[in-house]
Amino acid sequence: MSFLKPKRRDAVTLPKPEGKGRPTPTRKEAEEANKRPLAPTDRRESARMTREQRDRARDRMNRALQTGEERYLPARDKGPARRWTRDWIDSRTSIGEFFLIAAVAMIVGVFALNRSPQASAVMILVMYAVTIAFAVDAAVRGFRLRRALNAKFEAKEIPRGTVWYGVSRSIQMRRTRLPKPLVARKEYPT
Repeated sequence: MSFLKPKRRDAVTLPKPEGKGRPTPTRKEAEEANKRPLAPTDRRESARMTREQRDRARDRMNRALQTGEERYLPARDKGPARRWTRDWIDSRTSIGEFFLIAAVAMIVGVFALNRSPQASAVMILVMYAVTIAFAVDAAVRGFRLRRALNAKFEAKEIPRGTVWYGVSRSIQMRRTRLPKPLVARKEYPT
């Protein structure tokens, strides 16, 4: 019980701190300071400002999708694992990149050759073969990407869906990918 002990004469006494320099506000003053209108007084001005903020955010995000600036990318594209996955996919060529072009060409070929049943049958078989090759390429690419991701990152650093993110990116034509590819072909990430 230290409060019963007599004070030592050689103890250092600290000076009392000064006040905050102003009186404590009354409850009425504090409540008035916190009052804000629930609805804006000028709805048009408020809508204009909201629209401008939304437009600025969209412009920043579009610029980031073009340049790869991590800070303003959409949430699905952020993070070191996603960045590495994009570089890994963009450095390789896949059948999926050319699948859309090949499919359109084969459909046009089937309609152009509809007078010859044998030619149409051959085009349909070619279409099936290209589709199967596309599916096999996507599956193999997914397995290889998963193995490379596990070798590069710890399991907790890899966001869920990263392999599908990479496979779906490999299906897109290189020119249409967003964020834009930042590595050249055969410029493999470390």
